[in-house]
Amino acid sequence: MFYPKLAWTNIKKNGKTYIPYILTGILTIMMLYVMIAISLNTGLDQMEGSNVLKLILRWAATITGIFSAIFLFYTNSFLVKQRKKEFGLYQVLGMDKGNLAKMMVWETVLTTVISLLMGLGLGMLLGKLMFLILLKMLRFEVPLKFAVEPQAMLATMIVFLAVFTVTLLFNLLQVQTAKPVELLHGGSQGEKEPKTKRLLTLIGVLTLGAGYYIAQTTVSPLEAIGKFFMAVILVIIGTYCLFTAGSIALLKILKKNKKFYYKTSHFTSVSGLIYRMKQNAVGLANICIMSTVVLVLISVTFSLYAGMEDILSLRFPSDVHVTIQGSSQEKIDTENQVIEEEAEKAGVEIENRSSYRSGTFTAIYKEKEAKLLLEEDSDISNETANFRTLVIIPLSDYNRLEGKKESLDKDQVLVIVQGDEFDSDTIYLQDEGFAVKKVMKDTRKTKDELSYVVKSIILVMPDADKIAELKKTYGYEGSDQIIYTDYFDLSGSGDAKESVMASIQKRLTAEIPESFTEYKGAFRQDFYALYGGFLFLGVFVGALFIMATVLIIYYKQISEGYDDRNRYQIMQKVGMSKKEVQRSIKSQVLLVFFLPLLVAIVHVAFAFKTITKLLAIMNLVNIHLFLMCTIATVLIFAVFYGVVFLITSREYYRIVQ
Repeated sequence: MFYPKLAWTNIKKNGKTYIPYILTGILTIMMLYVMIAISLNTGLDQMEGSNVLKLILRWAATITGIFSAIFLFYTNSFLVKQRKKEFGLYQVLGMDKGNLAKMMVWETVLTTVISLLMGLGLGMLLGKLMFLILLKMLRFEVPLKFAVEPQAMLATMIVFLAVFTVTLLFNLLQVQTAKPVELLHGGSQGEKEPKTKRLLTLIGVLTLGAGYYIAQTTVSPLEAIGKFFMAVILVIIGTYCLFTAGSIALLKILKKNKKFYYKTSHFTSVSGLIYRMKQNAVGLANICIMSTVVLVLISVTFSLYAGMEDILSLRFPSDVHVTIQGSSQEKIDTENQVIEEEAEKAGVEIENRSSYRSGTFTAIYKEKEAKLLLEEDSDISNETANFRTLVIIPLSDYNRLEGKKESLDKDQVLVIVQGDEFDSDTIYLQDEGFAVKKVMKDTRKTKDELSYVVKSIILVMPDADKIAELKKTYGYEGSDQIIYTDYFDLSGSGDAKESVMASIQKRLTAEIPESFTEYKGAFRQDFYALYGGFLFLGVFVGALFIMATVLIIYYKQISEGYDDRNRYQIMQKVGMSKKEVQRSIKSQVLLVFFLPLLVAIVHVAFAFKTITKLLAIMNLVNIHLFLMCTIATVLIFAVFYGVVFLITSREYYRIVQ
């Protein structure tokens, strides 16, 4: 019983460093268990959109598992660093490495058992609450039971037993390969003053600048898909390079400025930061990157959830949307008859009805020549910025749709553009030119045909014959006919609408196989499942990153406090007053602590434009809503960050003094 008792004594004695580590283990175990347990809940199969929700929950569980392992391993390195002197002392007093290893194994066993028991216990207790919160987010009214999931418990135990085993092996390797003298000084060894790394600083400036440039010059949502990941990688590289090398270069410049440097507060702060920056920089960069992830993830998921009805209305401007491949009068008459008969039977009125014929193409746009290519051309770059969605509508349908009385000659067209300025007198389809009679911005009706993923151009032509000819020549297989679109609202209760829509869909599918009918109400629960699931994912993963950020900050402050204590005692011994020492500590801690937050906010500001393009792919085009969610997230996170600063800096000052 000697080793277990000794291990328990060590854990209690090092409570200041062990308790946060164990708490991290408990919370991450709880989070992983809850995620897996909810995803395995059979009751979710009762709700619409359950497949999407389960997929999101599996993503969340995977992310939680991976990052939990990384965070625990990272914080474990701080724990070991603080205890190296203790391990060295044990060896000096006669404990060999084999006995030391046994003690470390028992310490890991105890922390693992405590973390698993309390983590799984909390998971089972709070799991039901989390489940109810999720159902509330999804607006799902049917009561579902949350049961203890043995499979989730087993999966969680396997993941964290593996994580704690790897950390133990890492700790044993460090102790077994080090000499007692190295261990005695290992926890307090400082870094040599680092040299200015001009190349690394230059790489940091270039990569960060390139990432920001890509984010600011991304034009279309389709372009954003390909470039956003590249921009993220460049910004991460730039952040690490500038924190590790750029910060040192800046401090060296300040050191050369004699007027600035040779002031007591500046002298101690700058020299202290330079001396320890190599070690601080990686931790600061980690905090910065994780803070950026938290800000982006939570602001995006909250804006998607808050804008869910806007997204639904944009995706479905009317209650019902019917499309028919082919626009023969026979099909149109049949569709009208079915809708009117079924609405009359159900006592439901049809309102705000509009219909039109159109042909849709994917085109490559040569802006200088005002030419739309409907087939690939090796002479032009097929970059996403050149792609356009081309929609062609007959004049008669356009006039009926918009309530206008426009007229066109045979070779004339009306042009409706989205975003782009169009000032040419002629527009070309392949090599055929059409005189542009008028250029207009999109209206409420034509807006439904515009794409938010790729820029769109709508052409209004004199008749449908030319559209049919173009569709036969350039339409891909299965889409070589004109599309007839009919959309309208229904009056009445939700049940009455669902009943009449079921009848309409059944008859249209049987009588017009080429038809496709969408009902807004049927997609509402799918939207709640998707965006509610995203919010749940964002909050959960955001909480995980916040917890990791707080823990890294805490250990960094504790570690720096012990490392800096001797130096600040020396400052007082050489004549600096306690007030001067405190001022020096405060300026250094403030800079080190808040720099990652400030840089993270700058990252979010530069990423804002590209993120709005990505949100457009999910039909969220309300930029003001996303801006408000982002500002609110930044402010709340900054307040939380400040509270963490007050708590951890108090501990830092206590250690130093």
